Amino acid sequence: MFPTLFPYGLGGFEDPCRPVALSFQKQAEYFLDLDDRCFRYHQYYIFVALNIIQRRAVHLQTHLTVKRQHFDSVARHLVTLSPALIKSVADHIESEGRIDTLSQQQLEVINLLNRVNTIASHIPGSQAAKLQDRNTIRSYMGLFGLPPIFFTMNTNAAHSPLFQVYFGDRSVDLSERFPVLVSASERAMCLAKDPVAAADFFHFCVAKFFEYMLGWDYKANRSNGEGGILGKVRAFFGTCEYTEPTLLPEGLSQIQPPR
Repeated sequence: MFPTLFPYGLGGFEDPCRPVALSFQKQAEYFLDLDDRCFRYHQYYIFVALNIIQRRAVHLQTHLTVKRQHFDSVARHLVTLSPALIKSVADHIESEGRIDTLSQQQLEVINLLNRVNTIASHIPGSQAAKLQDRNTIRSYMGLFGLPPIFFTMNTNAAHSPLFQVYFGDRSVDLSERFPVLVSASERAMCLAKDPVAAADFFHFCVAKFFEYMLGWDYKANRSNGEGGILGKVRAFFGTCEYTEPTLLPEGLSQIQPPR
């Protein structure tokens, strides 16, 4: 699939000759961290690898649940539906067709869907993943109380000298107050060329914000002795914005009351 990345046909994914088994996701991530940046600079590698990982997660981590009183009837109806009938309904819904134009057999598929719940919390970006984050926030509130702080961070890599260093621009002098950067169009091209460097920059900014601004000790998994600008943090929960085209972290923070 990638002759320029594997010119000798060796080192591919899930090789049965490999003495120690290596998962597809671990190997894909390893290739992105190599000193040779041909994998992260490739136009299609990241998209194809992510698509394969998501498809496997959909097939292996998706479950169907039914209420106990409906289990027998749903099981009987499910075995009577043909794959072609289900696909026709899926195509009709995908094309935004009207429900009243469906046949009686196709309506049975719709009625069956209304009685079956899909559980896919391990698939990033899915509706079930959002629901799991929401339930986790509610659990945090039940344990620590209502968080007094909600924050959104805008880690804009396109205008950051630090990202240029992550990208590999050695001409940037971080000791200066206003380092000299390349033009805005060149910075945008660097951001599009190396999304891995952008992700590393994003993780660095978020981690250092909690460490130095909020006083969180990652090794001890608790607030340090002095605390941060808002006091000592008891707990926090953070996630990325699902609807934004870039990484936009949002979080909740619970501050420990003074004794």
